[in-house]
Amino acid sequence: LIWLFWVSTCLLSLAVLTRALELEGLFEFGEEAGDLQLVPGSDSTAELPLNGSLFLFADTFDKVYINTNGFVSVVEPPAEEQYLGKMPASFKMIAALLGDLDDSDGRGKVHFRWDSSPEVRNRTAEHVRRAFPRDDPEEPVGVLIVTWENMAARGTPGRGDGLDTKRNTFQLVVASMELSSCAILLYPRDRLQFLSTPVGGESKLLEAGFNEGLVAGWWWSEKQGTYFRTTTDEETSIRELTEKTNSGQNGVWVYEIGSSPIFVAITPGMVTTLPEEDYRPITAEYAEPETEEPDYPEYPESETPTYTEPERADPRYPEPSEPRYPVVEPLQYPEPAQPVPPRSRSQQPQIVVVDEDENLDVNVFAYNSETCALNRHKCSAFADCRDYSNGYCCHCRPGFYGNGKDCVAEGKPQRMNGKVNGRVFVGNSPSPVELSNNDLHSYVVANDGRAYVAISNIPDSLGPSLQPLSSLGGVIGWAFALEQPGYQNGFSLIGGMFSRQAEVIFQPGNERLSIKQQFTGIDEHDHLVVSTELEGRVPAVPLGSSVQISPYKEIYQYDTNLITSSSNRDYTVTSPHGGGGAQTRSYQWRQTISFQSCPHAEAATAATQQLSVDQIFVMFDADNHLIRYAMSNKIGSAHSSLPEQNPCFTGRHGCDINAVCRPGDGLRFTCQCATGFNGDGRYCHEETRPVDHCQRGSHDCDAADRALCSYTGGSAFVCSCLPGFVGDGRVCQDVDECQQDRCHHDAFCSNTQGSYNCQCRPGFHGDGFQCRPREKTPCERHRESAQAATSSSGIFSFFRPRPAVGQYVPQCDRHGAYEPTQCHASIGQCWCVDASGQEVPNTRTGPGSTPLCIDQAVTPAPVGPTPRPDVHPVAPGTHLLFAQSGKIEHVPLDGYDIKKEEAKPLLHIPDRVVIAVAYDCVEKMVYWTDITGPAISRASLSGGDIIPVITTELQSPEGIAIDHVARLLFWTDSMRDTVEVSKLDGSQRRVLFDTDLINPRPIVTNPAYGRLYWADWNRDGPKIEMSNMDGTDRTVLVKDDLGLPNGLTFDLEDQQLCWADAGTRKVECMDPHRRLRRQIVEGIQYPFALVSFGRKLYYTDWRREAVVAVDRHSEKETEEFLPQRRSRLYGITTTPTQCPQGTSCVKNGLKHPKVNGGIELILTCTCEERFVEPSVLLLWQFG
Repeated sequence: LIWLFWVSTCLLSLAVLTRALELEGLFEFGEEAGDLQLVPGSDSTAELPLNGSLFLFADTFDKVYINTNGFVSVVEPPAEEQYLGKMPASFKMIAALLGDLDDSDGRGKVHFRWDSSPEVRNRTAEHVRRAFPRDDPEEPVGVLIVTWENMAARGTPGRGDGLDTKRNTFQLVVASMELSSCAILLYPRDRLQFLSTPVGGESKLLEAGFNEGLVAGWWWSEKQGTYFRTTTDEETSIRELTEKTNSGQNGVWVYEIGSSPIFVAITPGMVTTLPEEDYRPITAEYAEPETEEPDYPEYPESETPTYTEPERADPRYPEPSEPRYPVVEPLQYPEPAQPVPPRSRSQQPQIVVVDEDENLDVNVFAYNSETCALNRHKCSAFADCRDYSNGYCCHCRPGFYGNGKDCVAEGKPQRMNGKVNGRVFVGNSPSPVELSNNDLHSYVVANDGRAYVAISNIPDSLGPSLQPLSSLGGVIGWAFALEQPGYQNGFSLIGGMFSRQAEVIFQPGNERLSIKQQFTGIDEHDHLVVSTELEGRVPAVPLGSSVQISPYKEIYQYDTNLITSSSNRDYTVTSPHGGGGAQTRSYQWRQTISFQSCPHAEAATAATQQLSVDQIFVMFDADNHLIRYAMSNKIGSAHSSLPEQNPCFTGRHGCDINAVCRPGDGLRFTCQCATGFNGDGRYCHEETRPVDHCQRGSHDCDAADRALCSYTGGSAFVCSCLPGFVGDGRVCQDVDECQQDRCHHDAFCSNTQGSYNCQCRPGFHGDGFQCRPREKTPCERHRESAQAATSSSGIFSFFRPRPAVGQYVPQCDRHGAYEPTQCHASIGQCWCVDASGQEVPNTRTGPGSTPLCIDQAVTPAPVGPTPRPDVHPVAPGTHLLFAQSGKIEHVPLDGYDIKKEEAKPLLHIPDRVVIAVAYDCVEKMVYWTDITGPAISRASLSGGDIIPVITTELQSPEGIAIDHVARLLFWTDSMRDTVEVSKLDGSQRRVLFDTDLINPRPIVTNPAYGRLYWADWNRDGPKIEMSNMDGTDRTVLVKDDLGLPNGLTFDLEDQQLCWADAGTRKVECMDPHRRLRRQIVEGIQYPFALVSFGRKLYYTDWRREAVVAVDRHSEKETEEFLPQRRSRLYGITTTPTQCPQGTSCVKNGLKHPKVNGGIELILTCTCEERFVEPSVLLLWQFG
């Protein structure tokens, strides 16, 4: 009975209770608490020195100013006319509830103090701990407490509208820790009695938030900083201050408002609800949290399961911290004997698997419309689209499961809603019972397979007789059954769109019932939607009878787009008064499930799986006209085997219902909260932070190469089509620019997705937008002179020139070169010519025969290795090269625009993690560092074998740079803490620097001046340094306002050193000669590497998993390229078509840089020689 009550409660009331804050729940205030009191008035201010530091945004303060109007500032505020109704203000403030307030009537008071007592500090710490349960607790060193008591709206007495009788009471508590501060805002129930105040003759809503004020800009200018509002321009947002929470108790709001040394953003608390059993008021009498042993389930096995506290898993995109490279480890459970499609769900979230694509054929047939580019929006927001040779498929991302078009979070409970219709005859009744849109609600605890179903408005004449049909709604039990190792439930295999038809034959009366169900997927509320139709007859069960269904097993047979199953089920009917005793009956169950799978994926499914159903409970609630079913479901092998004992597979783990159970060795396991929830896995609560759907990838905009998702604050975003596309941003169509005459009239126009190409016609040259007649070749001039020989005068001279009879006219190919075989029809002879048109001796033939001539203009095939099958040679033109795990990919640039559709892998290096890439423009070679070898290697851009360069005495080579003039290779090693140099073939290796280095990473060269630049992202002292290439004149170039300088590049044209910082989230540039520094962009995500090309900077971003283009002139991001395979991107470089001009020589002079250790590099060249063709003599002499 107790369990029955629990089931009912679970189905009908799944919400948890939060308690409202009462007035007595405020921190103690008034004279007895030691408070000071603000001078009564309508705009009074008092200064309060602090016995500690208060962090607000990125700054630290030792005094504050308390004002009547519901705020605390860190500078003396100006007159209220300058900020009331004009937010954001020009100064930093914490607005607890800002408005034109008044306490001059003696009823209202403003109390304030700085409190360091243990009781207050402990109570404050508990509020912060509840709001941020996953963070390590910090002990406040001091607390600022400000209370606005019984405040009136200014100018209200005598209004006659009741506003003069309304009062507001609220409190601000600021907890100052050693390196951060948190604000606790308390709004007692029924104590916010007015929501607006008169300002300038208008009624202005009260507002709360955190204002940064004016901050420094460039060139001594100022700009408005962040204004983080916790209310909006709607009255409901102010009412909700007492009705909602982000820290577990209604009326209590907690925010982290400042930190040092790096501040990222105002961070709200994460707990919107607190379960009843965990609720306890945080008062002066109760500050320390109590601990009690949780009631874990008992296990009959001799070996007790061991719960392993989960390590805090790194998020998919880590916060600015030391980047972590992929580690490949085996999973704990082997694959089953029968092939099963690989799951997108990771069994161990702490393991980062290097994402490799064995199939490098990423080019989809051009005329196939079934591609991701045209259908990506059909996938779930939590899925990636993948192209195959004959079409595309959707695959759920790690942390989610489903068929790719429907994906749900692992571990999260699932709900099913729908309607039931039909006509059912009961027993021998001649009249059917009609069902019309009866509500069906179902709920399943995904991490233990328990399912609950309820159908409403069932009449007494039918309800008792439906009790044996637990599978009527139990299909959700199969869809989300607890999976045994190597097997998958229904939703994992086919998603949420399918049809189900079942036939039930009851014994011994042979009654038949047909069940048809249509599942239409996941709706906007994340609920599975189903419509059900019943038709037929069921045996009568008397009202008040109880039904017990025996546990059963059901074999599911899987085929292409079809699943079938059948079983015999026994049930026992016990009459209400015991007069008829208990009767055991049975029925046959046969069902067919039809679905549409993705035909292009190569995954196979196990031919059979077994659904085991037990703990079946059924009941008809006559008082409420509800039929209820409950059952436990497991999916596993159809063959007999030892049952799994790990609690993750038995369901006896004690994880929160919103958590995933992760199996370990033996009986070990961990609990991990599902996506969208936070906690320790035993207790999980829903996240309340605003969601940036653009960053998370959960938006419904069109594909990233067609549309742009723009975050607009809160959890809102807008979609807009990229240039070259039209539409609403969710569906974008390509614009055919060729219909708009964009190209020159002497050029061909070819339309591409999102862009177009212009190419001058034969006989013209230019960029396609401007085409000029090409200078004629010797063959063409020869041909024209022959044609015009006898047509230069006379009455018909205005006609097209034609040769005289018997005149020889040379034949030219389409490029203007001499055809290798020339013939003169008038004399019937042919002969071979060389590239200049001169006859090749002894090749002339007579009439009727043609000599075999070799095209002298064709370049013979290069001697050397041919391109390997895993190498795609780079076409002429400038490309971006970037590293992605074990691959180096290339994408061409059209001017400065990325030609995304032409991206291809350049090199595939399995089981390797490539960190940095560099390009030698002289020999057309790409160099890279590999931390898994570790090694430094190279390969030709046109194809060929991988050539090892450095393979010994390396630990973690990260940055790499090339001096194409001196033919030198430089690199950094973050574990050896060195900057090193060698020749390009790896010989003559030397250490330049091995002191005062902690985490050196990026390194670049300036061959024109013989300079070397590198960055060290040491957290305790990040810096950017420079030296001469011989190791002399080492200097710290930048050390202030740096966080994690990951990317570094040098623009040889503008002589600008630029860097991308993952700590400050900025891209900045500096003239290293004049030390002029400027910001390019700010607010970026997590940059790793950076390269410059002309006016553009291109950087790789770990969080966005993209290449991002930045225009240095407009100081804006202009483009984003998302590779087809989504994973972290590492190093990036360009492949210019020619080497940059410049020299480190002085006219008629020599440069002799000295390398530490007595080795001398002699670089000899003249400026004139360097400009025409670099001629480098590199001599290594030992002193």
